[in-house]
Amino acid sequence: MSINQITLTAGLLIAALTGGACGVAKSREDKVIASKKAGDMLVSVASASGEIRNGENELFLTFTDGSGKLVDVGAASLRFHMPAMIGMAEMNDTATLTTTETAGRYRAQVTIQAAGTWEAIVGYDGAHGKGQARMTVNAR
Repeated sequence: MSINQITLTAGLLIAALTGGACGVAKSREDKVIASKKAGDMLVSVASASGEIRNGENELFLTFTDGSGKLVDVGAASLRFHMPAMIGMAEMNDTATLTTTETAGRYRAQVTIQAAGTWEAIVGYDGAHGKGQARMTVNAR
């Protein structure tokens, strides 16, 4: 290989790696479904579509301080509650949370049993204390 071919190959390799890294570094913009203040933090539930649907859902749970900076809260939980109604029993759907590469942001997998109005109940326990936030959400 000549010096020009090596330089061209190296340049193409760097460009490919940089382009790939930029694609990985960009995070998709999730749309907030609901937010609620909890202590000195804002707790938000979001998804790619900005909706919760009857059936399987991938959601994101975030905790931010007053300046909008993500806050690591330690252990977190998310469950959805719908009270009993005439002809329908009470429902509780618990999300499985996993941490992400970003402290203060959790991935939630949950199957919602029915369309309608639910109460999302977020719990946390860690460096920012122990607390809970409740917010109303609608599943389509």
